[in-house]
Amino acid sequence: MPAYLRMRSIAALAVAVTAALLASLFITAPGASAMTRSQRVISGLDIARHQKGDPYSYGSAGPGRFDCSGLVYYSFRRAGFNVPRTAAAQAAHAHRIRKSQLRRGDFVFFYNGAARAGNVYHVGIYSGFHHGHRTIVHAPRPGLRVKSERLWTSHWFAGTLR
Repeated sequence: MPAYLRMRSIAALAVAVTAALLASLFITAPGASAMTRSQRVISGLDIARHQKGDPYSYGSAGPGRFDCSGLVYYSFRRAGFNVPRTAAAQAAHAHRIRKSQLRRGDFVFFYNGAARAGNVYHVGIYSGFHHGHRTIVHAPRPGLRVKSERLWTSHWFAGTLR
């Protein structure tokens, strides 16, 4: 191939690459901002599920170690939500819903005394029905790891970010 044809080919390639790079500035993959709130709630649940097996550590919010509210904080922040750090603050922040309205990715708040945010001692993320029981993903307590578990008490209320 003559030198002048090689130069024309190289110039054409350079123009094509430049055009492709410029076009990529205006075309982006959908990110968290392009997802609906319901999709981001499911994303938060999926992120929490990926933490299964990580150890419980009081006051930890990941990555790699969590307490109950730290798991919610980490997972839902990564999904694009502005979530408070503690279980009581999360209960006050979430929109309270009836138990019958609970959907995957919603929060389950456990309480002592009256069912209000100030009495919340634990939080988990609702993951659905399994073998006839409601289950959550949560960081249970010292000595245990993040896991799925069925609800063990009726002293809970639901909240959502949907």
